[in-house]
Amino acid sequence: MRLPTPTSNPPQYSFNPTLILAIFLFGLLPLKGQQLLPSVKRSMDSIVAAQPQTYSEIDRPVKKFRRDTLYMKYLLEASEKADYLAGQSYALNQMGTKYRNISRYTTAVALHERALELAKNARNVEFEILSLNMLGVVYRRNDAVKTALDHNQEALTLAEQIENPSEGIKRSINVSLNSIGNIYMSLEQYQLAIEQFRRSLVLESELGNRLGLAINHQNIGEAMEAQGRLDDALENYRTSLAYNEEIDSDMGRVICKNSIAQIYIKKGMPHQALEILVPALADSKALGDKFITAPVYINLGKAQMDVGQFKQAEKNLSEGISMAKRFKLPRVTSDGLSAMAELMEDTGRNKEALSYFKEGIRFDEEVTNERNLRYVNDMIMRYESDKKTNQIQVLAQENEIVKLKLRKNRITLIIGSMALALLLGILFILYRQWQLKKEKELLTLEQRLLRSQMNPHFLFNSLNSIKLYIINNEQKNAVHYLNKFSKLVRKILDASSVREIPLVEELETVELYMNIENIRFSNEIDFKIHVADGIDKHQVKVPSLILQPFLENALWHGLSSKEGEKNISVDVTQENPEFLTIRITDNGVGREAAERIKQNKLLKKKSMGIDITKERLANFSRHYQNTFAVDIIDLVDSTQLPIGTQVVLTLPAV
Repeated sequence: MRLPTPTSNPPQYSFNPTLILAIFLFGLLPLKGQQLLPSVKRSMDSIVAAQPQTYSEIDRPVKKFRRDTLYMKYLLEASEKADYLAGQSYALNQMGTKYRNISRYTTAVALHERALELAKNARNVEFEILSLNMLGVVYRRNDAVKTALDHNQEALTLAEQIENPSEGIKRSINVSLNSIGNIYMSLEQYQLAIEQFRRSLVLESELGNRLGLAINHQNIGEAMEAQGRLDDALENYRTSLAYNEEIDSDMGRVICKNSIAQIYIKKGMPHQALEILVPALADSKALGDKFITAPVYINLGKAQMDVGQFKQAEKNLSEGISMAKRFKLPRVTSDGLSAMAELMEDTGRNKEALSYFKEGIRFDEEVTNERNLRYVNDMIMRYESDKKTNQIQVLAQENEIVKLKLRKNRITLIIGSMALALLLGILFILYRQWQLKKEKELLTLEQRLLRSQMNPHFLFNSLNSIKLYIINNEQKNAVHYLNKFSKLVRKILDASSVREIPLVEELETVELYMNIENIRFSNEIDFKIHVADGIDKHQVKVPSLILQPFLENALWHGLSSKEGEKNISVDVTQENPEFLTIRITDNGVGREAAERIKQNKLLKKKSMGIDITKERLANFSRHYQNTFAVDIIDLVDSTQLPIGTQVVLTLPAV
């Protein structure tokens, strides 16, 4: 059964003024029977009396108590009596953050909206930026990414217009960059996200903020992990862990260790992951933060499943899924359900595997609202375009100021400076045009590759084959091939976003492809893969999705018209230290006979897969030895009759 795709818009908030007034009246009741520390009360009274206008001046004396709503209500009430708008805005934002952290988003939004209104009335740009950022965080937590992006972009635009930003403004810029980066991450715009986090790293280094450095390295690691750059991600996670050790952050340590263990699991190192996850789970439980504990449970279950501890794995996966559902973590829930489906399949419980698989699809659809993503992606492109336009305008204004100053100097200096600026501008434009042309060529090539890999006829026929199993009540085969089909589609989508992948992943992908295609050949094809001794499949890199077009040719041009035994083999050798050799051999009818059969068909379809693959090989080789080879050999017997075809790929050894 196909689950319905969500079509509703992301949550939007509208507030009744009476409701907001009621919230604040309830929150500002006299503090009868409640005791405040006299020293803290004196600090707050002195703040209200002095009425400082920057965040750091207010925050410094009350930093330890800013998450306590009792003290913030006192500061708010005292600031209202003194008509101290900055103090009111500070208190409201701290209260909003407290409610946000306990998932009371409607109340949090109302508090931050009121703080924003007061900051605007006071014409206090720093608190206006702070309030916009806090609203963006609340909306992002509630998956209203469109509204979140609006607020964070507005905050960043305001902050970047300030010529000499204060420390508080710089910190607000970092909050904006981090929030925008996290939104890009949720939209799978990983490179844009990394750019935001790296910009934030520069500012955090200037501020000497080790917590900010830890957070940004963790975020960069997550984006790189999503891109498949596992080694780069691991390096950033370890850097983040080092900063968290310096500032003695228990929460930061648990988050980093869970991420490092997750990389170990993906790299096939479950024992190393278990050494980290077991103590990390105990630490996360001690912290009491279920948002951290749930993914630790999930990763612990995955690692135990990989080492064959199925009973413990099922227990931990169940606990992680339950916790993720209870605290509304759809991405963690989806990840846990996918792992549980795989565990059920590995232990032969196919009916339960199918149930978890379907439930995982439902949570995936909750995470990815197609209409929301399309809208926000459009906004991203528009925002980037507007930003470049604004930068050009700013540069033009600065250029006018420079020219006015240079007019006071000698005419030769003016002419020389203008000539240099013009030359640099032309060089930059030429370089940028060349860069954009290369990016466009690469993007076009990758899109053509994905279309060739995700052939609609292949998808349609594969699903039809699985449907036949269901119609014939072959439930085990249906679940088995449905899981293989879903893994293949996911691998193709993941691999299409990176330039190169480990050889072992490429071989897994083609094996899944051949298993599914073999259904349509009534499992007549004998498919074998052999990797020569001495080749580390996990370390050797090859271009992603490079073998499938050749296997498809062998199937549909070589074997589809052949009677009797049908064989395909993939042999990987390294006859030269600098090159990797891959041979794809079939015992089909040969190219000459295949061409005759093709000419006799009414519908002649030109295959673009091989041409695209050669273009990608050329692009891949350009970064290494700048050479590759694709040789197609017609195999014949002693009487010169065709007995098959062999494709020999020679690639740079990476």
